[in-house]
Amino acid sequence: MAERTKQSGRTTEPILWLLFSAGGVAAALFLPILIFIFGLAVPLGWVAPGSNHLQGVLANPLTLLVLFGLCVLSLFHWAQRFRYTLIDGLKLKGYQRLINMGCYTVAVIGSLTVAVVLWLAR
Repeated sequence: MAERTKQSGRTTEPILWLLFSAGGVAAALFLPILIFIFGLAVPLGWVAPGSNHLQGVLANPLTLLVLFGLCVLSLFHWAQRFRYTLIDGLKLKGYQRLINMGCYTVAVIGSLTVAVVLWLAR
């Protein structure tokens, strides 16, 4: 269970579940086409990796924002799923606080890394 704040008694659990579900939906909708483009079309030569069209699409700030959002939501989806796998699946409930901190710290660090990589790739 997520920790409650001392002042209001509210929990962060709804926000984490929102990020989990949004990440699952985003991954289901966008990752297949990205895998197709960068895992099949570019390696098989259907789309040249240095083509002006592909570079033009990746230079668009909206495309970078969508890629950033997709990566961030996917990372938080992973963090929530992995957290519950460790706590419920492996019965590590005694380490819940450490697991929570570890999973979401990795998601935040991954998000910052994605931001830097996309910033440098533009």
